[in-house]
Amino acid sequence: MLISVTDLEREPLEFKLDVPAADIGYGELLTQLGDLAVEGRADLIHEHRGPREIVPDIRVRLTYSGKFETPCARCLDPVAIPLTGSVDLIFRPTNVDATGNEHAISTGETEIGYYENGSLLLEDVLREQVLLSLPPRTLCREDCKGLCPRCGQNWNTQACNCETQPVDPRWSALAALRGHVKPG
Repeated sequence: MLISVTDLEREPLEFKLDVPAADIGYGELLTQLGDLAVEGRADLIHEHRGPREIVPDIRVRLTYSGKFETPCARCLDPVAIPLTGSVDLIFRPTNVDATGNEHAISTGETEIGYYENGSLLLEDVLREQVLLSLPPRTLCREDCKGLCPRCGQNWNTQACNCETQPVDPRWSALAALRGHVKPG
């Protein structure tokens, strides 16, 4: 769905959509299962930067809810992840903040996105927000045993018959700590 400055100059845009899985590409490791329910509003905000400079910012407030699937970080089995979120974002025209000098940005400036050619694709906003809301590491279960590094057998379902090579004696001090440190 295209959100354009021209349309927002007439009136705010309210939307309630069911975005099909095929409409947004999240990359190879994340799959959307079913529709992504999205509801929100887009407004045009005129930012005054002096007597003659007015910047047309787009404010997008939305909520989303959907089911996704990603591989387990240890065994690669698919893991279902229900995601819900709400955002309130500001988008400015590209290059409006461009200066020839590099400078540090404030915390507030990290919440600002940019749009090009007078419009913004809602699907781009949703892709970014879904990817940002994912957990950094997904496991099928806390005690996932993972895969055998030699044959690739999933140790959660079956043990393998791979030979274990003797451990380099230089690692024995670390091996002794194994029972004393709790995994985090």
